[in-house]
Amino acid sequence: MRMRRSGILMHLTSLPSDFGIGDFGPGAYRFADFLSQAKQGYWQILPLNPTDLAYGNSPYHSISAFAYNPLLISPDLLLEEGLLDKGDVACLPDFPREKVDFPAVVAFKNTLFQKAFQRFRPGFEYRKFCSENASWLEDYALFVAVKEKNEVCAWSGWDQPVKDRHTEALASLREELRIRIDKEKFLQYVCDRQWRALKEYCNRKMIHIIGDIPIYVDYDSVDVWAAPEIYKLDEEKKPYAVAGVPPDYFSATGQLWGNPLYDWEELQRQNFDWWIRRVGRNLSLFDMIRIDHFRGLVGYWEVPASEETAINGEWREVPVWDLFDKLNKRFPCLPVIAEDLGTITPDVREVMHHYQLPGMKVLLFAFGDDDPMHPYLPHTYEENYVAYTGTHDNNTVRGWIRNESGPDEKRRLTRYLGKEFSEKDVHWDLIRMAMMSVAFASIIPMQDVLGLGQEARMNRPAFDKGNWEWRLAPERETRVPGRKLSEFTEIYGRS
Repeated sequence: MRMRRSGILMHLTSLPSDFGIGDFGPGAYRFADFLSQAKQGYWQILPLNPTDLAYGNSPYHSISAFAYNPLLISPDLLLEEGLLDKGDVACLPDFPREKVDFPAVVAFKNTLFQKAFQRFRPGFEYRKFCSENASWLEDYALFVAVKEKNEVCAWSGWDQPVKDRHTEALASLREELRIRIDKEKFLQYVCDRQWRALKEYCNRKMIHIIGDIPIYVDYDSVDVWAAPEIYKLDEEKKPYAVAGVPPDYFSATGQLWGNPLYDWEELQRQNFDWWIRRVGRNLSLFDMIRIDHFRGLVGYWEVPASEETAINGEWREVPVWDLFDKLNKRFPCLPVIAEDLGTITPDVREVMHHYQLPGMKVLLFAFGDDDPMHPYLPHTYEENYVAYTGTHDNNTVRGWIRNESGPDEKRRLTRYLGKEFSEKDVHWDLIRMAMMSVAFASIIPMQDVLGLGQEARMNRPAFDKGNWEWRLAPERETRVPGRKLSEFTEIYGRS
């Protein structure tokens, strides 16, 4: 039997900071202390990859599946190292306290990064980092530099020799853009050093970090530019089929993500080298990883690139058994959580059962009908699951009660609780359900720990704007909910 634990879902960008966005600095260490005091064993975060203003700053849309997001660099830690001085941060912009103003943060932090880079003197540890990560870092740094040179134009619009990665053209660019490339390597080095120090601090406090892997990559990414052969692209290197999901709980027309799809036959011919490197990279950064939209590794929804919605797609198979046999051979006891929400077919369940991959249970989905054996009701759970009140894609519990649940859902919740609930405390009712279930782990979004409403929602799927901006205001009281969380954790044997 696995050891029972509980934890909190809280992305780093949401942490309090003087610099407009959470980062790897003091706010993250204080949050780790909060987790420890509340007897939590897990801290689940969203992907750490670079985000883009053009994609609404979503951590699930990135130019690299391997790189860090430089916005997570802590200026406080750069000050401690002497790479910034107090004058550099003496006049901070008036950042909003309860949301991230991404354009303002990007402009301000880029100014700080330039100053830090100019003061940096490479040493042994930096050269070691560059050498050990060269397989992704060299292409990534070049990609960022060339995008900037081309005024952020997508790689498909670059000059043909660069687009097609001709050796002489790339060598010329590496020389021309050497300083910009070195700066990007420096930023990744700083991210790595700051993140690993934070993770080590958490691990010393017996807190395990759960990372997140988006299943797909963006078309305008270094991953596709550097290895176009492993994606479904036409002769002009444009996607002829794209990713999405059919109509579901979140959208009547499905979700048309638009990401290029993997050419699984080619990946299999290459012994899944790219996926093995990707999983290995993430396992070096986190103690456990959640694979978003796991069912896409068993069968995926393929939509012609010409479609405007995801309705007219079809299912395609993946050589999943060969893939996971090779992953398990390379990484024994693979610490993966499979995001298995939505309509999941028996073949996905068979894969998860065979490889003993835990799935997810979300309480906000449990009260949609009168089935006493609804798969999201806590009494139906099995041990090999992670129980959530909600995820980054859901409303908060209080937001759901006030803005989304109907009379029937409220009636079912009341009946299941065996009592009348109050909107003020309903989040604790669901937290209790998650913790008292037999699931080996329970993960609660920080917004639900604090009992916040719809204004604190992290993401609304299928909406392009206003997502990923929520921040935990520094003055927000956490002692009382922390004590209650600790009490629940002890009562249900998760401490």
